[in-house]
Amino acid sequence: MSSPIWFASPDLEHIQAVQKGTIDEHLDIRIIEIGADFLRGTMPVDARTFQPTGRVHGGANVVLAESLGSVAANMVVDPQRFVCFGMEVNANHLRGVSQGLVTGTATPLHLGRTSQVWEIKIRDEDQRLTCISRLTMAVVAK
Repeated sequence: MSSPIWFASPDLEHIQAVQKGTIDEHLDIRIIEIGADFLRGTMPVDARTFQPTGRVHGGANVVLAESLGSVAANMVVDPQRFVCFGMEVNANHLRGVSQGLVTGTATPLHLGRTSQVWEIKIRDEDQRLTCISRLTMAVVAK
């Protein structure tokens, strides 16, 4: 196992507290696991995240992807000196999901001085890939 990429030891309770009052809370996006080089979270498939056909809305997938990547990006930098903001996000929606939970896993593709690129894979409860997203983050000095 490689050494952790995080600036400080991850704290799930702190992350969950920061999600209060945000779109993450509204959609019930929950960070559930932090590994040495990944962050994982879930989002329910229900009326909050549906498109009119009763499947997960592509925009909801993008919110999950950007939420996971943004949290992860900000955990890599010194929060006293830097903050990370999304610059670009894209997503390929591969499989419709109509019930249960989807789980996204964010892993870094590039961790640079002024930018980061994250890949977020979203899977259904049967571990089938439903969406793959790439998120580019700007690293900005405070």
